[in-house]
Amino acid sequence: MGLVMTPELQQIKDAVQGVCDRFDDAYWLDCDRKHKFPDEFRDAMAQAGWLGITMPEEYGGAGLGVTEAALMMQTVGNSAGVFAACSAIHVNVFAPHSIVVHGTEEQKQRMLPPLIDGTDKTCFGVTEPDAGLDTTHISTRAERKGDGYVINGQKVWTTTAQSANKIMLITRTTPIEECAKPTDGMTLFYTDLDRDYVEVREIEKMGRSAVDSNAVFIVDLPVPERDRIGPEGAGFKILLDSINPERILVAAEAVGIGRRALSKAAAYAAERQVFGRPIGKNQAIQHPLAESWMELEAADLTVWEAARQYDAGEPCGAHANASKYLAAEAAFHACDRAVRVHGGMGYAKEYHVERYFRECMLPRMGPVTRELMLCYIAERVLGLPKSY
Repeated sequence: MGLVMTPELQQIKDAVQGVCDRFDDAYWLDCDRKHKFPDEFRDAMAQAGWLGITMPEEYGGAGLGVTEAALMMQTVGNSAGVFAACSAIHVNVFAPHSIVVHGTEEQKQRMLPPLIDGTDKTCFGVTEPDAGLDTTHISTRAERKGDGYVINGQKVWTTTAQSANKIMLITRTTPIEECAKPTDGMTLFYTDLDRDYVEVREIEKMGRSAVDSNAVFIVDLPVPERDRIGPEGAGFKILLDSINPERILVAAEAVGIGRRALSKAAAYAAERQVFGRPIGKNQAIQHPLAESWMELEAADLTVWEAARQYDAGEPCGAHANASKYLAAEAAFHACDRAVRVHGGMGYAKEYHVERYFRECMLPRMGPVTRELMLCYIAERVLGLPKSY
């Protein structure tokens, strides 16, 4: 069963759409060309109260579930900003979940309101160049010193670190060889991204140029104990609480991106005249676009089932992974077809579909690869032996 659009959900969609409509393709193309972070868009979303959609009401949030957050992010993904717009606010929706669930009352009161009102800008430091998706083998180390910690290490693909003043940071407090399980001995912090101890270098990349990705180098960063989230050594387990919501949100965003590309392709096919007839009359144009509509619809159904399961407290790992896989593939096909329907003009920036295509690559690769999602389904659903 898909999403039942209640009056409350329709109100969310319409309100978010109203903000997004203020930022057209020309705005996002300009940000992309200049590698300029979309501060105006992020500020507008913050002022409208959307950065705290899943955070508790007592700290200034809306206290809503993953279903509502996914609807918000799908609406953003379907806007002119596509994945860049999503990435500008994405971390606010899932990363603070660790604080909400595992933080102390003091931490919630101190950390959440500035995130919700947009005063604080955070980034998420997990991936490392020598560990990749094998998070248990990270080498960033937090060592006890006095009443706090000193952190040294390196992170990579850290989104929005150029402008962030905070970082959610996963570290090792106990070497892996001294742990009973590889997932033990990891500790999570939410702390200041102090530039006296942290160097941030932007990574030039294929797409989503409006939102920076970075290599982060940490040397002797002092962190007070009060910035540790949860018990020492429990960081990996705490981190897992954010994984399924993030995959559901990315899947919803991908469906939104795919639908925007498909809409552009269909409109162009109906208008473009070649040999005295619209190219949309040709089945070689019609059929791929019809396939993309069906793929996006199927992915969308899986998104809402995963969100329903999460909000109901049911196991949702299989559907969260499946939704992210299906949505990323459907978005890629839709964006690819949109470029090709436009012909040579699909390669031109003025028609924007090439930007959508460049950005739709991201959901296929992150935050987890399509191959690892297939492994998850094979092992956890089909009961096949672990392959890695």
